[in-house]
Amino acid sequence: MPPIDMTNPATIKFFIENYEKTARLRMRWNNLYWDKLNKAASLTREEKGYRVEDVLKETMTGGLPTITRDNQSGARNKRMIPIRDGVFIPGIKDMKKGHSIAEVGLADPKKDPTVNRPDTDLKPDPKMRPIHPKHKKLIYKGLPNFGREVYLKERNKMAPEDKYYFLETTGWEYGWRLSDSYFGRHAPQYGRVWLLTRGAVSRSGAQPDPDHYQTIKLPGPNKCNM
Repeated sequence: MPPIDMTNPATIKFFIENYEKTARLRMRWNNLYWDKLNKAASLTREEKGYRVEDVLKETMTGGLPTITRDNQSGARNKRMIPIRDGVFIPGIKDMKKGHSIAEVGLADPKKDPTVNRPDTDLKPDPKMRPIHPKHKKLIYKGLPNFGREVYLKERNKMAPEDKYYFLETTGWEYGWRLSDSYFGRHAPQYGRVWLLTRGAVSRSGAQPDPDHYQTIKLPGPNKCNM
């Protein structure tokens, strides 16, 4: 923004009008509140000669009774038997009853016998679902068609909710038990679309992939950047 030209007659006229307007507003405010201004300016009090130390002393003296009262009530409360808020405080045994994974419907005792336990067993519920027998056989057979690597690949094909009762990582939050959601229960019966066939029979035919689908080509003797 360029600086204001104070020699311009229009600018000078603008400032003069604003100064006069401000002066009129201040004069009007003084006329409206003249009584209050005169009262505040002529307020007189009896001089008592208090110092800062005197004010602090009076403040401390006024708080001493509360300190004495708190010490007496604190000593009396220390000798009293504490009163509990609740007569009955539930523990793990009481919290587990009716809330185990078998009772809420997350686990089937027929498929996983480890979840069918008495109420006296206070161990936490298992997190992992039982492994299918066909997957167990993969570990105890020889390579290369069987073994640990083949077992992990087969287990990786399963959904996380088919292997565990609860979330083990935050990456499973997206899509966890999606089959129980509205989209899983109302999925279209014929949801597949033949993209390649539809593109081949279109008017323009199959189109090449866009540029951002191609691999990155580093600059070199085969590519000119000019």
